Amino acid sequence: MDLRADFPILATRIGKRPLVYLDNAATTQKPLVVLQAEQHYYEKLNSNIHRGAHYLSRLATEAHEQARSAVAEFLHASSDKEIVFTSGCTASINLVAQTLALSGMLGAGDEIIVTTDAHHSNIVPWQMLCQRVGAVLKPVPLTEEQTFDKAAYEALLSPRTRIVAFPYISNALGVVNPVADIIAAARRNNPDTLVLVDGAQSTGHQMIDVQQLGADFYAFSGHKVYGPTGTGILWGRESILSALPPWLGGGEMIREVSFNGTTYNDLPFKYEAGTPNICGNIVLAAALQYVQSIGIAAIESHEQRLTAALCDGLEQLSGVRILGPKTGRGALVSIVVPGVHHYDLGTLLDQMGIAVRTGHHCCQPLMQALGITGTTRYSFSLCNTEEDVQRALDATDRALSMLK
Repeated sequence: MDLRADFPILATRIGKRPLVYLDNAATTQKPLVVLQAEQHYYEKLNSNIHRGAHYLSRLATEAHEQARSAVAEFLHASSDKEIVFTSGCTASINLVAQTLALSGMLGAGDEIIVTTDAHHSNIVPWQMLCQRVGAVLKPVPLTEEQTFDKAAYEALLSPRTRIVAFPYISNALGVVNPVADIIAAARRNNPDTLVLVDGAQSTGHQMIDVQQLGADFYAFSGHKVYGPTGTGILWGRESILSALPPWLGGGEMIREVSFNGTTYNDLPFKYEAGTPNICGNIVLAAALQYVQSIGIAAIESHEQRLTAALCDGLEQLSGVRILGPKTGRGALVSIVVPGVHHYDLGTLLDQMGIAVRTGHHCCQPLMQALGITGTTRYSFSLCNTEEDVQRALDATDRALSMLK
């Protein structure tokens, strides 16, 4: 699979060297069809939606709601009503946390379980909720192999557990968490426990069927799946979204407003106050359709081959320690090298044309648990190639020889 030609930015050169982009876990590059979809919107459709009677408004409204249907199809949702457009995965998780705070469903002493490998966006909103209602946050530790500790998790579950929130794939370790086991244990403990899955690193890399998944909420960002920044999706069970109150107030989320009170709109619009990112949402649908045209199974197989090849090569380099298990991981690899600062390694790799991410990856509790300050992270997408892997390995070897 070689799709580099679909991505104009990959023709960039860093000095005399062609760009090797291995920072896809932070944001993916955009294929030409996505860039064309944005141009088409502003040239042919640009208008506000839902409330206009004129031609362009009708066209834009139709395109926007078709985009919602495309997202619902991509996630295998049972209804378009379950698809809420947000500005990203962070906003999606905050929407759930804040509406739960407003709902009165949680109180003092109730418990929220998160994971040590979670991104800050799946920790901080729950901390804020706990502070607001007096609930207790409980993190699941890692095993010695830096994987999800099932035994510790089951020991944390209690009659007071109200929410379990975790990443499908760790953005710092690449570990694929045992989603089915986590959800099943939560249901056995209390069928009413709400489960949220952070899908930022899984969407676009493997098939997602929210009906089979068994969670109550699934969130992801558009910019990590070849779509625009400032776009995101919250999928939620229709029955739960219907029961929760709105979070933001304003236009579109209302049915009728008077000074005596307001009645709210139906799903999903009661969670979409104000003018949405119309163009971004339409373009996100184009990105998801691009992924579907290639095929999730083919993408996953391709990325797994690249990830395995990178792990094999990194293991041959002196002093390199790969975090997390070698197998059962997503399309990203984080390393630490004793005596070498991750930022220094990343800087040298950049000078050789290799774009990677360095730092704590918005996972400071995880870094604290591992006793490190950060890592160097390589992450793949469908547009990477075997040549990218070899160039990254050669550059890493050269960089480490310069730093040691």
